[in-house]
Parts: sequence; C-alpha cells; structure tokens
Amino acid sequence: MVFPGGSNGEYNLPAELGIVLARGQGATVWDTEGREYADFTMGWGSVLLGHAHPAVTEAARRQALDGANFAYVSAPALALAEEIHRAVACAERVRFCASGTEATAYAARLARAFTGRAQILKFEGAYHGANEIGTASLFPQRLLPFPQAEPTSAGVPRGVLDDVLVAPYNDLAATVELLERHRDGVAAVIVEPLHRCTPPRPGFLAGLREATRARGQLLIFDETVTGFRLAYGGAQEYYGVVPDLAALGKALGAGYPLGAVVGRADVLDLVREDRLGAPDYVWFASSVGGTPVSSAAALAGLAEMRAADTYVRLFAMGERLRTGLRAVLAEAGVTAHVQGDGPLAAVVFTAAEVVDYRSAFHADRARARRFLLGLFRRGIFLNPMSTKLYLSLAHRESDVTRLLDCARDTLRADAA
Repeated sequence: MVFPGGSNGEYNLPAELGIVLARGQGATVWDTEGREYADFTMGWGSVLLGHAHPAVTEAARRQALDGANFAYVSAPALALAEEIHRAVACAERVRFCASGTEATAYAARLARAFTGRAQILKFEGAYHGANEIGTASLFPQRLLPFPQAEPTSAGVPRGVLDDVLVAPYNDLAATVELLERHRDGVAAVIVEPLHRCTPPRPGFLAGLREATRARGQLLIFDETVTGFRLAYGGAQEYYGVVPDLAALGKALGAGYPLGAVVGRADVLDLVREDRLGAPDYVWFASSVGGTPVSSAAALAGLAEMRAADTYVRLFAMGERLRTGLRAVLAEAGVTAHVQGDGPLAAVVFTAAEVVDYRSAFHADRARARRFLLGLFRRGIFLNPMSTKLYLSLAHRESDVTRLLDCARDTLRADAA
C-alpha cells in the first residue's frame, strides 16, 4: 500500500471500503470500478459549485494555455484580489498562499509580529489546518484544565504548545477571563465563526471583537470553511462582526488549490519586502500561492456565486438535509442532535445540548462511525472521520432524498 492508511489523509476507511475515485460531475463521483456515489464531502468543502463545473474548468483551461504559474502577480490574481477586497469586509489587503492551513499559520505569525506578543488563544476542538495551532487540542482526550493545550499530533514541541491557550467555544465569560489574565501575552484570538458545525451563541462573536480590541489583541476569523459559503462576504457578512484578519481557502478556489490572508492594511503591510531587516518584518511567500490557473478558476467560481439565488438555494438545501435527518432519527427512535447552518450538517449522537467540544465529547462515537460507514456502504461518499456533511450548488432534492433513504436503512440495520 503506497498511501499510509490507504488515503491522502483522515478517511480511515476499513480495507474493504477502500476505493479509488476516477471522476466527478456535479454532486456525483464514480470510482475506478464504475460505482456511483452521491458526494457529501465535495473535496472537503472546496468544490462549492460542484465537480467539473463548466465555467470553472473552461477558465482554468484557457489560463493553463497561457502559463500555469509565474510565482508573481498575474492578471487573474490581481482581479481576484480586487474582488476579495470588494467582498470581504476586513480585506484592506490580500496576500495569497496555497491553502487554508498556510493562511492560518501566516495569520498567527502576523498577529505575533504586530503585537509583539507570543500567545494565540484558540477554542477547544477547532481545526485551523495541519499546523501547530490547528492541531493543538483538535481532538483532545484528556480534557485538561483550560487554557492548557493538549497535542493531537506528535511532533509538536512542548514549547510551541505553551504559547497556545485553549478556551471553551461559546463561553464568552471564560474566554474574556483568560484574555484578561494573559492580556500582555496574547497576540490574537483565532476562531472558526461557525465552530465545525456548532453555531455561535448570540453575542459570542461580537463579545470576542470587543474583548480583543479593548486589550490590544487581534481577532482572526478562520473563514476557510465559512468564506463564500454562509454569505458572499463570508461569516463577517453573515454574523455582522468584522475581524482584524481572516484566513480564506476551500470554496475560494472552486476546487483548485488556493488560500489567502486578508485583513487590516497596517497588519498585512508587515510582509512588504522593502521592510526586510525591520524587527517586525514578516516573511510571507508562496511558490504556488495565487497561481494564474487557480486565480482564473476562483474568479469564474465567484462569478457564479454572485447569482441572485445562490444563498437561498444553499440554505434551503441545508435546511432540507438537517430537517430530514432529524425526522429519520426520530422515526428510528434514536436520540441525536443535527447541527449546522447554511449548506453544512453534522449528526452528534447525544442527548446533551451541544455548544462546544466538551458537550459533544461523551457522544456515542462508535455509533456515529457505524452510521457514517453505513452511509458509505450504501453509496454516499463522505469522510467517516469528518465533523460535517457538505452540500453544494450542484446538489438536488434527489441527492438529499438518497442520503436520507440510506440513513433510514442504516439505522434499521444497526437496530436489527
């Protein structure tokens, strides 16, 4: 087996379910054996328009004929940066990288340089990419006292973890107490505005904005998932809270590799190369950040996203999926919570109200895995380790109905 674990990361499928995908069209993928699957992973949310969208593929094809990468500003990259500047409230400046993982790492580095402080506060269970901050307390098992970080990945030095503070999501009072206690050490708070699939309580994000501003700390929105998904202007538009910096990825690239750090001019300007040698200069460069092909694909994708009915369709489909899952679970007599917003959904097998990582920690994870693998066996392509199901503009009522029918059959089989 050339791939460790049989995949390029995270799927953890049993050997008998290992497949190789051959192609995708819309919301459907096919494996090399010709089997068809309804896709509810959609490239981990990167393919918001659907696989092989004609406008996106044609834009990428045309640009590829003129060169794939210059590692320099190109016409598509400039046009894309200008569109992001128009769309995203905090985006006074834009610098491209290749992924959301890079974007969050660079955002943290910028915050540390700008404030002269070392600590980053994140929320337990949040994923900010496969970097040191993103993997700190991502799937903690020991539930250490806050704000101590627990490594989810080996290979992260203890000294690095010492500069990551961990707080409970949706608990504004506890978070503010930590920010005050460490006010001279915290450079920034980084938060997924929609925490995996757990919505913020009313006032939580606005409270973070107020608390960080009062203490000279930066607020970073990790909009890798929420950017262009909850609204064209992302979570900043949807929730009405504007951070200092934001990390973008996934849907931005319409399936092509692309990330970006956007935000305040005085912070982003620390990366200007004419400042090399200054004590607060931040190195930020990417060989494949904002390539002309990815930028052309992204521009074509964003043009499609600006259609008047885009978010009405996405939210209606998401509500149909979440409502349908609740009905199927109730019909089977199974206690669970169905979470999410917009075109996102997740099932947590617990009777407790889920507001953060710890309230979901004691959910029946064995049953969740059986449920997700049961869907996979019945032709629903998804990540059985994932915290969410992704919908796209390519999904139709029939796709949702298919998943719900498979969910019903899976629950019946599990009960037999």
